[in-house]
Amino acid sequence: MQQRYTNIAIFFHWLIALMIIGSFTMGLVMTDMTLSPTKLKYYSWHKWAGVTILALACLRLLWRLTHKAPAYPASMPGWQKSSANALHGLLYVLMFAVPLSGYFYTLAAGFPVVYFGVLELPVLIAKNEALKPVLKEVHFWLNMTLAATVALHVAAAVKHQFIDRDGIVRRMLPSRSTLS
Repeated sequence: MQQRYTNIAIFFHWLIALMIIGSFTMGLVMTDMTLSPTKLKYYSWHKWAGVTILALACLRLLWRLTHKAPAYPASMPGWQKSSANALHGLLYVLMFAVPLSGYFYTLAAGFPVVYFGVLELPVLIAKNEALKPVLKEVHFWLNMTLAATVALHVAAAVKHQFIDRDGIVRRMLPSRSTLS
């Protein structure tokens, strides 16, 4: 029986986690700034991060669909297994929904998304002043839901590591052999 996630799955997990934390933090900082060239630069970086997270989430989902996750410990109660599966499912949905909502909000505001300043992404909806505030709220609340879900995920990991001591966390940590 497989005891750990694959190295590729571990790589996607930690890279996407760091990018989500960075993009979320940048989003909080940039929205409180007064209009300036720095604020506009942060918005570009935030969009680039969102597009990158979306692309990585696609690759991660493809990997996950073709590589089975390790089994939960036999000692883990069924309700915890079901809760973990639901939480992971929600995290996957949000890894797609958050960047897509930001993308559509940007388009509704009348701005193109130009990845790294060179690749203009398709304009799927026209500028729409009525839709813009709705999509802004959707993007905000999806982000808040993602933040709460990540916090719950981290809290569960901490519980498994320090209270249950059941090895759940080790399944997603890079192995020493991959670090050398």
